[in-house]
Amino acid sequence: MRASEVGQARVDDEQILQLAISENRILITLDEHFGDWVILPLSRHPGVIRLKVNPTTSKKVIELLLPFLRRHSLEEFKNHLVILSQKRAKWVHTAQLPSSAV
Repeated sequence: MRASEVGQARVDDEQILQLAISENRILITLDEHFGDWVILPLSRHPGVIRLKVNPTTSKKVIELLLPFLRRHSLEEFKNHLVILSQKRAKWVHTAQLPSSAV
């Protein structure tokens, strides 16, 4: 989703995440603050991939993202935040246990 698609200059992170969840889509972002648990706690979701690409060109994004996506199944991303750079992929499990299970 681009902000312009909903008639705004900027779209709220929570709105973007809720749309991805409702459409069962993995969210891919360049926003380095997306997924910051203080700002936006992540719980159950299809997956979030945060890209660290420099320079941020379409070519660099595609070169980093496509091979990575080909190596993993959609199920692997469920309830994970992946911070992906040229050097590594850091997988963070984000699903929170219900308070009754703690």
